[in-house]
Amino acid sequence: MTIMKDATPTTAHANAATFSASALSQNSSRPSSFPSSSPLTAPFGEGSGSVSFIIPMYNEEENVAPMVTEVYETGLRLNRTFEIIVVDDGSSDSTVQKLRAAIDTCPMLRVISLKRNFGQTPATAAGFANARGEFIVTLDGDLQNDPSRIPELIDMMEREELDIISGWRQNRQDKALTRKLPSMIANYLIAITTGVKIHDNGCSLKVYRTEVAKEVPLYGEMHRFIPALASIDGAVIKEVPVGHRARTRGQSKYGLSRTFKVILDLLTVLFMKRFFTRPLHMFGRIGLLFFTIGLIINASLVYEKLALGHDIGHRPLLILGALAFLTGIQLISTGLIAEIQVRTYFESQQKPIYKIKRIYEQDDEKG
Repeated sequence: MTIMKDATPTTAHANAATFSASALSQNSSRPSSFPSSSPLTAPFGEGSGSVSFIIPMYNEEENVAPMVTEVYETGLRLNRTFEIIVVDDGSSDSTVQKLRAAIDTCPMLRVISLKRNFGQTPATAAGFANARGEFIVTLDGDLQNDPSRIPELIDMMEREELDIISGWRQNRQDKALTRKLPSMIANYLIAITTGVKIHDNGCSLKVYRTEVAKEVPLYGEMHRFIPALASIDGAVIKEVPVGHRARTRGQSKYGLSRTFKVILDLLTVLFMKRFFTRPLHMFGRIGLLFFTIGLIINASLVYEKLALGHDIGHRPLLILGALAFLTGIQLISTGLIAEIQVRTYFESQQKPIYKIKRIYEQDDEKG
């Protein structure tokens, strides 16, 4: 992974010029230049309330300039220090070249170029790892997320002491069969499985407290499960309706296949949410069930053999009983091994199995 460091937020007062000639498409109504000043009057990270915008992009060359321009203008309305982190996920078109060119005219833009196409979750994780703001705002790179409510959402997060605000595309501008229907099914399954009642887990427009986002383990295609994973540690989550627009440039990277990936990932999330710190409770329950069934079957067969003198050597029930008995032992053993691994994980990293929100003391109450 290569991090482009051509510009940093400390150069916020650099003169802003227009994008290169090919930066904006002819039908774009967005301005092609940046104002000559910005609220970044101090090195990034000094003061509270700073914001990191994170935008994964893959083959979105037509959307680079209008996206950066729109997010930049949104950042100015925050009246906070901010940075724009665009993660190029191994694009095969000119996305990364246009992003690098945009650094000269957008001083708070940072470009992270991945070595190949890893996927949206790794790209999002790369953005989280390099974010320096107190708050993180994620957006898709296709301009479908309307960022107009972002200043309001950040103020809401501070006012209500929230950890995550998840956008809800109530008036979603996508195809019904290939986008809306699979999303409805996936959201329903996620809600009933994880207990996190969110209507639109797939909406990329989300606001996070940085310390919460960075502690969520991301791998596979878990980006849509971030609220559910954060809820394991007690994150306070709120869903807010946000605007959504139809895609006008480029091609969608999603299809029906993602529904099946969601179902598989749900199994991982379900395990982590319910049994991550106590895996024996899951394996042990199932193991005890099989062990008990096998024990009952085998005990009845032994009684028939010893007390009644019946021949049990060729009875299928004998095989079933032995199989259930051994399966139970294996599952319980797996649970015990998993318990040891979990304890090794927490103890080796000195990682507590709890999260403290705040500690109240007498001096604090008096103050």
